[in-house]
Amino acid sequence: MSKQTLVIGASLNESRYSNIAIHKLKANNYHVEAIGLKKGIVSNVVVNTEKKVFENIDTITMYLSPINQKQFYNYIVDLNPSRVIFNPGTVNEEFINFLKKNKISTEIACTLVLLSTNQY
Repeated sequence: MSKQTLVIGASLNESRYSNIAIHKLKANNYHVEAIGLKKGIVSNVVVNTEKKVFENIDTITMYLSPINQKQFYNYIVDLNPSRVIFNPGTVNEEFINFLKKNKISTEIACTLVLLSTNQY
C-alpha cells in the first residue's frame, strides 16, 4: 500500500488547490484521507469535518491559514506523521517549531508541484 496522506483544509470546491491536490494524489495512487469544513466526497475520498483518528498517516498536507491551524497542533502531533507539508499561504513558524520539537519533519512546498515533478 502507498503511503497515506491526510489533507487538512480540504475543500469541495473544484477550483481550490486542496481539491485539486486530492485528485492528483489519488491519480498517483496515494491513499488519501481528508478533513474540511463541509462533509462531502472528492475523488472518492470522504471529507470529514471532525478530527478523526487515522492510522499510519505518513504525510499531512496543510491547506489552512496559520490562524486556523492552532486547533490542529496537538491533533497532528498525536497522529505522528513523518512530515507536514506547508503549502503556499499556510507557512506558520510557530507550528513548524512545535512540530520540529516533536520530531516531525516539515516542508515548505507545494504538494501539486511535488507531485508533478515526482518529488512527493
